[in-house]
Amino acid sequence: MRAISDEQRRARLARRHGLATGFASVEAATDAMTCWHATEPASVYLSAWARTGCTRDDLHRALYVDRTVVRQLAMRRTAFAFPRDLLPAVWGSASARVAVQQEGQLARDVVKHGVTANGEEWVEQACAAVLHHLRTAGPTTTAQLREALPMLEARMSLSPDKKWGAEVSVAPRVLTTLAASGVVVRGENDGGWKTSRPRWTATEDWLPGIGPAWDEADGYAALVRSWLHTFGPGTEADIVWWLGATKAAVRRALVDVDAVEVGLDSGESGYLLPDDLDDEPAPGDWGSLLPALDPTTMGWKQRDWYLGPHAEAIFDRNGNGGPTAWWNGRIVGGWRQESDGTVVVVPAEELTAKAAKALGAQAEELTAWLDGDVVNSIYQSPLVRRGI
Repeated sequence: MRAISDEQRRARLARRHGLATGFASVEAATDAMTCWHATEPASVYLSAWARTGCTRDDLHRALYVDRTVVRQLAMRRTAFAFPRDLLPAVWGSASARVAVQQEGQLARDVVKHGVTANGEEWVEQACAAVLHHLRTAGPTTTAQLREALPMLEARMSLSPDKKWGAEVSVAPRVLTTLAASGVVVRGENDGGWKTSRPRWTATEDWLPGIGPAWDEADGYAALVRSWLHTFGPGTEADIVWWLGATKAAVRRALVDVDAVEVGLDSGESGYLLPDDLDDEPAPGDWGSLLPALDPTTMGWKQRDWYLGPHAEAIFDRNGNGGPTAWWNGRIVGGWRQESDGTVVVVPAEELTAKAAKALGAQAEELTAWLDGDVVNSIYQSPLVRRGI
């Protein structure tokens, strides 16, 4: 069995993720990375900048003008930004799984909270009404949809027996179901680059000519193939976690792509594509500052080989990774901003002089790029929170 050392995994990470070598464009970076995490709108911009040096206008153009990069609800009910050509595979697999889960949960909840006696019928009617409105009226914000469609004004009480109980509108839940199903997408953003105020748009209007959702097996195979190219080698547990899928679906996909089993330093087995077994050349010294939930930070479930002893410093209790500082393929700290926007590196360990200098230079570059904007991530790491 071919053995892949942790050192080689870090070399692959540096080159496949563009952290040591960079990418020529936003589109090239998106294709190489499989997708960007987009839970926080700013993270897409920061992730792309770290690998391409792109401007905010460059990414805005890719997202909203050329539409080569598209936000989509997918794995683990998380928003991602995918390359356009990968969407049909996503719709047929990871997103479809989320859509079924969300539709069923919403149907149960509207009955539980007294909105209707027939949850399945209500969800079907609500989704149909929203889709009809978008197809006839065009791109529409959530607030405008609630105004136009009275059934979306229904509210549900969350934990009414608790002090912090609150009433929430059903509208976001309906849109979550539709977004996961792939029939609507987040169109033009009605706010700045750090906010998410999408004008919801029928998919056929935003992406004319795009193909239909793929068969589930083909969709998962395409995602696993892309993941292995970007993140491989990885274990079965890594892929199951990343996809939010079942072991059965992942095992079938690994067979479909002819994945090759390799040995890892942990003693576990990982997988690579059959034409991707050669070593990557060592990239030399490199440092990078990545945002919260960056795809590199969140690419694997088993992280010791690049995280070391810093799990509790970087990740919160729910497994969300905060902004990170990387040196030669390892997370060595985090970063934060001062009130004037200055970026400050927060080490999790003692840095060498070379690492401190390189990461300091990165902080200066990021400070200049942000130009006074402060990104207040809700996923700030415990390491940084302790110093705030």
